[in-house]
Amino acid sequence: MSDPARRYAETQKRLYDAIQQDFNLNNLEWIGRFLEKSRRSEETWPSRAEIVKGLHKAKEAATELMNALENVSLLEWLVLDDPEFNKSGAELWGSMADLEKKFETNIAIFAAGAGRARDWITRHNRVAAGLEPEQNATPAPPYTVANAIGDYLADYAARGGKALAATRQAAEAHILPPLGHLPLGRLTREKLKGWHRALATSPARLRARVGQRRHRDMDGDPDALRRRCSSANRILTILKAALNHARAEGKVTCADDAWTAVKAFREVDRAKVRYLLDDEITRLVNACPADFRELVTGALLTGCRYGEMAMMKAGDFDPQAGTVTIRRSKSGRPRHVILTDEGRTFFTAMAAGKSGAALLFQRDRLTKQATRAAPAETACVGWCKSDQFRFVREACAVAKITPAVSFHELRHTYGSRLAMKGVPIRVIAVQLGHADTRMTERHYAHLAPSYVADTVRAAFGPLGILAETTVLLMRRAAG
Repeated sequence: MSDPARRYAETQKRLYDAIQQDFNLNNLEWIGRFLEKSRRSEETWPSRAEIVKGLHKAKEAATELMNALENVSLLEWLVLDDPEFNKSGAELWGSMADLEKKFETNIAIFAAGAGRARDWITRHNRVAAGLEPEQNATPAPPYTVANAIGDYLADYAARGGKALAATRQAAEAHILPPLGHLPLGRLTREKLKGWHRALATSPARLRARVGQRRHRDMDGDPDALRRRCSSANRILTILKAALNHARAEGKVTCADDAWTAVKAFREVDRAKVRYLLDDEITRLVNACPADFRELVTGALLTGCRYGEMAMMKAGDFDPQAGTVTIRRSKSGRPRHVILTDEGRTFFTAMAAGKSGAALLFQRDRLTKQATRAAPAETACVGWCKSDQFRFVREACAVAKITPAVSFHELRHTYGSRLAMKGVPIRVIAVQLGHADTRMTERHYAHLAPSYVADTVRAAFGPLGILAETTVLLMRRAAG
């Protein structure tokens, strides 16, 4: 066989092999009809319209090649290779090299289009078998910080998180407004560091009416700045937890160095513990209205948190054991608070005549204003969230305790008193419901009697260089 005839035969065989392999014309037509009816696609793959267009183009190329083989005989092919071929024939077919090039191009187009369709069918079969996730027809919107926060809060609630309300409030106030709209892939180290620093330097928000904003004046107070840095660290912890949760769930594939590189402010959580002296305790209790006085007294005798006191029921008090059971604490575990004799007497009086399911501490809430025709009406209800703020502030003003303490500092007063009486740190931790002694040591260890301090003071003795005085040192008000 001559060389032109051999090339003609090879070209013909390659074309038929390409058509008769897995993707002949009938298969292409079937794939095209299937794709027209399907709505599935994937953003990393060509769209359905592009695949169908490619199939049509491949079919046209294959048809053109079939017609060419039918119209170009071996004799004509051999003539094309003859250097003496006349001009009219060359105008009709072009050179043999042009024809071979056309065959090569059409075969490539046909193979690419059919191969793409075959890959798509393989992908569809894997999705149908559950081996790969199904993709929507439209690309999914980018996964944003707001999506990550929402998914994290849902998971936190499902796991029984105890600080869900506070976590949600912090996210809605400080994370979502500046960062919520950003896709996780667009978070940068510089952007998050700037956001973290802005939290630390902005004044604390105060309670205000809906639609209004109030902030506390910092006035360059170092302790106020420390508190803001501490708050910024807590909010950063929430954001990092949400982003790490999104990464663990496979919602984001970008690198996590944008948020892991942002470090918390150091040495900002070691505040000086504020506690009340005995005379301040007496003044504060006497300044409280009757219903709030019961709540304050109970907190001073147990060291319980406000929320624990508000939920305490008569059945939680065991007069025989002299304990109060906290069924739901911040750590998630119940605990039994040991009462002193004074505490047992107080709780016995509070539980007298009440059913086990009745709340121990209640308040009178005004339900109807007084009129000329009728007096005011009140109802006895339980203490609700934030009810304590106004009462403790007003009581501190009457008792002349400046600056005013918070309700939580009644708990610090209880812990500090135990520490100064030499109670072991472990026992204090159990009474307060701390998971371990680290928090207890941070707040109260410096108040415990020290062997070193006692030894130095006993051995050193007085020098006799100070004049006697009758002046008593008053404790400086905390600023």
